[in-house]
Amino acid sequence: MANNEKTAKFSLGDMELDLPILSPTAGPDVVDIRKLYSQGDVFTYDPGFTSTAACESAITFIDGDKGELLHRGYPIDQLADKSHYLEVCYLLIYGELPSSVQLKDFESLVTNHTMLHEQMIHFFRGFRRDVHPMAVMVGVVGAMSAFYHDSTDISDEHQREVASIRLIAKMPTIAAMAYKYTIGQPFVYPQNDLDYASNFLRMCFAVPAEDYVVNPILSRAMDRIFTLHADHEQNASTSTVRLASSSGANPFACIAAGIACLWGPAHGGANQACLEMLKEIGTPDRIPEFVARAKDKDDPFRLMGFGHRVYKNFDPRAKVMKQSADEVLELLGVENNPTLQVAKELERVALEDPYFAERKLYPNVDFYSGIILDAMGFPTSMFTPIFALARTVGWISQWKEMIADPTMKIGRPRQLYVGAPHRDYVNVENR
Repeated sequence: MANNEKTAKFSLGDMELDLPILSPTAGPDVVDIRKLYSQGDVFTYDPGFTSTAACESAITFIDGDKGELLHRGYPIDQLADKSHYLEVCYLLIYGELPSSVQLKDFESLVTNHTMLHEQMIHFFRGFRRDVHPMAVMVGVVGAMSAFYHDSTDISDEHQREVASIRLIAKMPTIAAMAYKYTIGQPFVYPQNDLDYASNFLRMCFAVPAEDYVVNPILSRAMDRIFTLHADHEQNASTSTVRLASSSGANPFACIAAGIACLWGPAHGGANQACLEMLKEIGTPDRIPEFVARAKDKDDPFRLMGFGHRVYKNFDPRAKVMKQSADEVLELLGVENNPTLQVAKELERVALEDPYFAERKLYPNVDFYSGIILDAMGFPTSMFTPIFALARTVGWISQWKEMIADPTMKIGRPRQLYVGAPHRDYVNVENR
């Protein structure tokens, strides 16, 4: 980050401060307010931190107005189209695309760490049979610190590396076992001759009684879902991981904190909410009714899966995800699935309706990923665990970057206190 010669003038009464202006590689300049409290005795007020840069990062950049998402400078659509998830993992963690040898070694390292400590199997059985898979994910990932003591020392670079590989490798196994547990089927162990996405699908859908062969179209679609959700800058869950990390917590605890944050419906539950909306619509003939409600400003109903809080133009991930959705639906068919019939017709209506075009309410990545996961046979309860699986590498990359930052400080947001002023205690008999 470069320091401009220009400064921002801050005036408060008779006092005037010169605040440095920092210039990023891309994006708006940043006013450095670190000395504002010590020199001016005031805080800034920014609920949700929507106008505050809390860290320096070289991992991911988003330009919502342009509809641009870059990982280490590479556009997400190019990565999703030409690369694959584990190569993107390498890019996010190490900063550069790997050579063929580096990629082969990295893939082998991840593949050979996919199994869980066998004693962790008993941990799953402590949950109720009707548990939500995200509760299992939070608990089991947090418990990894009790099973892998040799990779919890964050001051040791080697241990940080081992923890990173373990989390990327074992998260599909944990997610698949969480799913199997909730449906009462036996766990399926990972198979080392399969790629990352295929291995996950097999662990979710195979049963001991018969062979299971992963369809390459479904595997590619799943890999794209992983890739398109790998990282998304300083969102709520990533910021949670960073805040937890700033205290010196072990990596498994930090990632578990990120999973817990992602569980919130305002963050990781968007594709689930989208699919539930499609089921509420029910049949294609009811779409005009719901579109009319979406246009009615007095009706609280909103079309889920259209538009995006960050992307004011279009979601750059959606184009690639649409391609996968089309391939999956062509493979599996939609004739006998009313939800998918509604999805295809709603997509057509929204793309052709000037109301949505003028407001840039295009189908986003959550719309298409929900369709794909439903078509594959995943229940909505598994949508967010799959999101957590994919986002793990982003959390790890951000965690490693933060730990290596010599300017790192424990997170300590300030507040605008609006409670009672100082008052003296009154004995109970006098109240």
